Formats: sequence, C-alpha cells, structure tokens
Amino acid sequence: MMFSSSLEHNFTRPNERGEYEVAKGISSTCFRAILDYFKNGVIRCPPSVSVPELREACDYLLIPFDASTVKCQNLRGLLHELSNEGARVQFDIFIEELIMPVMVTCGQRGDRECHIVVLTDDDVVDWDEEYPPQMGEEFSQIIYSTTMYRFFKYIENRDVAKQVLKERGLKKIRLGIEGFPTYKEKIKKRPGSRPEVIYNYVQRPFIRMSWEKEENKSRHVDFQCVKSKSITNLAEAAVDPGPDQVAV
Repeated sequence: MMFSSSLEHNFTRPNERGEYEVAKGISSTCFRAILDYFKNGVIRCPPSVSVPELREACDYLLIPFDASTVKCQNLRGLLHELSNEGARVQFDIFIEELIMPVMVTCGQRGDRECHIVVLTDDDVVDWDEEYPPQMGEEFSQIIYSTTMYRFFKYIENRDVAKQVLKERGLKKIRLGIEGFPTYKEKIKKRPGSRPEVIYNYVQRPFIRMSWEKEENKSRHVDFQCVKSKSITNLAEAAVDPGPDQVAV
C-alpha cells in the first residue's frame, strides 16, 4: 500500500500549476513533435529542435530513432546520430569476433593490457629476424581486417569505440593512428657502428587498453631498508648482512 502511494505521488500528482509532468527536461516543442509519432508513426524534427535533443527525448520515451520514424531537414545531424548508433553496433561485433580473442590470448599469458594494431587484409609484415624494428612493435598484437581499418579512419567512430570500451569496464584506453613497420627497405652499414635498418612504415589504427585493477600499486615499490650505522660504504652493504643489519 505504501509503495503504491509513492508511485501515485510521483507519477499522477499535478504540479503547482495543475500540470502533469510526463517528461521533465523535454521542451514543449520537442514533445509536441514526438506526439505525432503516436498519431502517424513519424516524427518531424522542428527547426528549433536539435537532432541530439530529439534523439535524447526519443531514448527517454523509448521511441525508436531511425530513418523510418524521424524526418529531419538537417540531414547531416540526422545521419550523424544514425552513424553513431551504427558504429556502436558494428564495434560490438568487432569486439566479440576480433578484439576479444586477442585480449583473451594476452590474459592467458598473464598480461593485463593490450596494444592492438589494425592492418588491412592486404598488408604484409615481413620483419628481418637479425634486424627487427627497434620501437617495441614486437609487443603489439595484430588484427588483419580491412573493414575495421576503414571503421577507425573516422574520428567519430574512434570516439564511439572509446565510450563502448569504457562502458565495458576497460581503462587507460587510447585509440588513434600510428606508424607501423611492415618490411625492411634497406640496411645502412657504417664502419665501427651498428647497422642502421630502414623499415617501411604505414599509418594504421591502434587500440590500447588495460583491465588491470591495481595499476597504481603495480608501478609503486613499497619497501624500507634500515642499514647499520657502522656501514658507510655501499660496496660493504652489498656483502652478506651482519647481525646489526636489518632489511624489511
């Protein structure tokens, strides 16, 4: 009885002007346009209402927001919202089919972060075993997918992907475009010094993320060392400690 009274108070009680607040925060112009959906199944976005505002109102009222239900003069704004939704759906597919298997492989060997480079299906990686790249690329995981490469070309898609990864609990997320070495072009040999290897680099998307829970503690060494007052030389301190030396 008390629960039903609370619902009655929150949803069916008018405000001080005798009005019922159905969707607080939604403008009257936007709400009036949305009412047309229940009449003819189509919402025509008024010029004074932005597409993101209409999209937010539709989400709040559980009304489908797509090209069949929303008609808008601002095609750029409408297509931007539709592309954002499409990007979320597409990136979820990438996660399940391509990204998650790579992350699982990293986790199975004890890693708690992952750096993935997205190459096209036609890219060929041919590193010289004697002279590999010197930038740490050997620790990168590679996904060959022209579809994902094209997806990440757009900064808006990278923003959507970053938000999705955050929502799924990942941290320290970085997405962008970086140079990646594919094959050795030439070697410059100089007398008395290490040969300089020139690699061909291509600009490709990358994703970096972490699932480490205690990242701050992992990078902090907490220890104390109490030395004997009689030892003043570090070389002596390295020898077996005497009875008056204590290490904690």
